[in-house]
Amino acid sequence: MWFGLVAGLAAVATGFAWGETAQEQWQLATRYTARVGFPLLILAYISRPLHQLAPNGFTRAALARRRWIGLGFACSHTVHLISLTMAFRLAGETPSAVTLVGGGLAYALLYAMALTSSNAAQRAMGRWWKRLHRFGIHYLWLIFAQSYLGRVFNPDTMWIGAIFGSIALAAAGVRFAAWLKSRS
Repeated sequence: MWFGLVAGLAAVATGFAWGETAQEQWQLATRYTARVGFPLLILAYISRPLHQLAPNGFTRAALARRRWIGLGFACSHTVHLISLTMAFRLAGETPSAVTLVGGGLAYALLYAMALTSSNAAQRAMGRWWKRLHRFGIHYLWLIFAQSYLGRVFNPDTMWIGAIFGSIALAAAGVRFAAWLKSRS
């Protein structure tokens, strides 16, 4: 969990070091916090399916720590939200309705999952816990996937979109392969 917070704060510090103006610093901080949080999301997203497909020491350790990996993502993405808010404020812009609704739902799900990431919450919620966490992790994956894949069509961000979009698609492939294996 602490790794996510430290990584998010380090991303902000990097944005501040490389940006020339306050607005550019917060824009870079926003970009970098998303990028440091993404691997945590992906690891939480594929830990169980990857262990189902290839059980080994690494996948066992990732699965055992999945809750903490997810909480680390929640911490890093909270830093991202602060950076994003500051970037919009300094630019004098208001996010679009689609961004507010889509992103707002992502953060609502993120915090609902973080607040229910305990054995007690899991017992109290019963099958609703699994529904919340399954829908939430897929929705967060979708937000990142569409964001990165959308960058493929911009020459300035094409390589970022290709790399991170491919990682997102590969993660979905791992989940799909594990689902197919569970059906056979």
